[in-house]
Amino acid sequence: MSRVAILISGGGSNMEALVRDMTGDHPARPVLVVSNVPGAGGLARAAARGIPAATVDHRAFPSREAFEAALSAELDRAAPDLICLAGFMRVLTPGFVTRWAGKILNIHPSLLPKYPGLHTHARALEAGDAEAGCTVHEVTADLDAGPILGQARVPVLPGDTPEALAARVLVAEHRLYPAVLRRVADGDRTPLLLP
Repeated sequence: MSRVAILISGGGSNMEALVRDMTGDHPARPVLVVSNVPGAGGLARAAARGIPAATVDHRAFPSREAFEAALSAELDRAAPDLICLAGFMRVLTPGFVTRWAGKILNIHPSLLPKYPGLHTHARALEAGDAEAGCTVHEVTADLDAGPILGQARVPVLPGDTPEALAARVLVAEHRLYPAVLRRVADGDRTPLLLP
């Protein structure tokens, strides 16, 4: 049984989707939810489900490295086999990524390698793309550039706004991320492609 830690910054809707799926015959269980934002809504939801929850406020540290050392100490106590970034809005340093190499998964709201970073939906609309979507990838030192573990496609509709597109992509994220986590926890890292 794989032990999973989930890192969030806010409400944690992807965290909720992951946790809901990690029941029954799932090969993983959540052992910790950590936020870098005190009072993040996802922390209360994790605690209500009986999942240990912690805060490591990045603003309380003089450097990224000091913050990540404290974050690693929190993770070390939970001894996760996998770490899922679920709306965790911090760019991780190469040192942290190396420390947890091969264990960190992230979901990104675009069909990588298109549109790494922020404002993905607006960028897809500005480019006139016919489809958008989301990608689960392994985290490496290069931003949003790790091996792709899964993708789900979402059509761009006439009159779409970034907000409308984001809402449809989020539904796809809630399908894709749990499915990919299940496969990775089972030892399968071949990319999963959902329509």
